[in-house]
Amino acid sequence: MNAAPYPTYKPSGVEWLGNIPRDWSVKRLKWSVDGCFNGVWGDEPDGIDDVVCLRVADFNRDNYTVAVDSLTLRAIEPKQLESRKLKRGDLLIEKSGGGEKQLVGCVVYFDHEFDAVCSNFVARMPVADAHFPRYWAYVHASLYDGKLNYPAIKQTTGIQNLDAALYLDTLAVYPPPAEQQQIAAFLDWKTSQIDALIAKKQALLQKLKEKRLAVITQAVTKGLNPDAPMRDSGIAWLGEVPSHWETMPIKHLLKAILDTEHKTCPYFEDGEYLVARTPNIRNGKLEVEGGKFTDAAGYKEWTARGKPMPGDILFTREAPAGEACIVPDEPPLCIGQRVVLFRTDAEKIDSRFAIYSLYGGAARTFIEMHSLGSTVAHFNMSEIAMIPMLVPPVAEQAKIADELDLATKRMDSMTDNAESAITRLTEYRSALITAATTGKIDVRGWQAPQETV
Repeated sequence: MNAAPYPTYKPSGVEWLGNIPRDWSVKRLKWSVDGCFNGVWGDEPDGIDDVVCLRVADFNRDNYTVAVDSLTLRAIEPKQLESRKLKRGDLLIEKSGGGEKQLVGCVVYFDHEFDAVCSNFVARMPVADAHFPRYWAYVHASLYDGKLNYPAIKQTTGIQNLDAALYLDTLAVYPPPAEQQQIAAFLDWKTSQIDALIAKKQALLQKLKEKRLAVITQAVTKGLNPDAPMRDSGIAWLGEVPSHWETMPIKHLLKAILDTEHKTCPYFEDGEYLVARTPNIRNGKLEVEGGKFTDAAGYKEWTARGKPMPGDILFTREAPAGEACIVPDEPPLCIGQRVVLFRTDAEKIDSRFAIYSLYGGAARTFIEMHSLGSTVAHFNMSEIAMIPMLVPPVAEQAKIADELDLATKRMDSMTDNAESAITRLTEYRSALITAATTGKIDVRGWQAPQETV
């Protein structure tokens, strides 16, 4: 942030705000809006009174706007529409929602001309006269990123509720109207630049994901020798495979399959033993960070059923289905519900080759085709046992796995770099918004650079 600070400041009287520009004031958020009006859900569409009804799912939490790619129509009575119709420039606040890793209370800016209302989990906040809506959208974004809405959240069974009146009692700084507009213009321009950079990094991540899958699929279905004799696989999309490879269900390559549909042992934020659950198993890796743990008693009770050993494979049967990883040497672990353990037969299958096969080729197609459930895909044990595997000799499997380890390591490094860049850009975006809306930088003299052809 190259912008200079304001020439003079004064104490705000609010600890988190610190000093503010001399001409700014501190008041409660409620004075920036003309009320907070609950939304309406209406009835099933009838083809007559149908209107767009904006839901929490339409909140773009990356840039605090309304997403319009999957809008919902509801039948809204004309009288209700008259009093609840949104106007361009309105702010929408999430009153119910959130989750374990996401606070309720996000505020987005409605920047559209089509007729719409907001749902019953959302409230409409028209911005008060003499205030600039885009500026206040950024103020709310800063408060949300800083979790300053937390004191107004009330947790109920499985859902968070926001006390909107309490939230609107939060103190905020009020620049003169002309400065509000200038700050918003500066942030619109600057955040659009940042968003464009983030979009490029996200596009790179998608390309890396696609390339990674293509490299894995090629190796586990065609092998490393382009001159190897081939045979018809019998699978239309797969085409030919090396003629000396066998095809068999995964159960013939395993010493045991441990089904963990029994009760998961008690788990906590801290402990000595990891409880490997579906959120820990992603993209062929075991993610320990953010995991849950159990104590010695829980570990002893669970592992009496079967102790996971290094080299075993963990496979998720839902939420989502089809993720897999190899059990590492450390930490010691037990397994949560909806996770299946494969104990491989080292004389028949290399664990690394098995993991790569589960993410590419015939196995992956089978997993995608046989996952059940419209909301949460679920894999039956009988189907898991029949996952088809293309099986080269074990020595060849190891060579393929070695090559894939090297190739995926390079791509994973590029992926980590892109993800780190996105994190840094997102943090910079948030810090910039906070600095501008709390007067830590002076953008009064800023002008948008002239576009060049």
